[in-house]
Amino acid sequence: MIANTINLFFITYTLMLFVRILGSWFPALSRYPIMHFVYHYTEPYLKIFRKILPPLGGVIDLSPLLAFFALKLLQSFLLSIFR
Repeated sequence: MIANTINLFFITYTLMLFVRILGSWFPALSRYPIMHFVYHYTEPYLKIFRKILPPLGGVIDLSPLLAFFALKLLQSFLLSIFR
């Protein structure tokens, strides 16, 4: 039960990160309330990785790659504990 809840949380957050990345490619989407919600909950997490890996040339932001990797590691770690 706990493992399923943890897995659902990580799947949901991963999807939110994907939406956030897609939203950055299509700035017109930023006017929708769902994008404000996604931004609000993903920005603090992504900001951690932007401090480690700032955008290259001020344009290409690779920090989401680190964020996905860290999220997957944390998910695997927590699931191994609760299974």
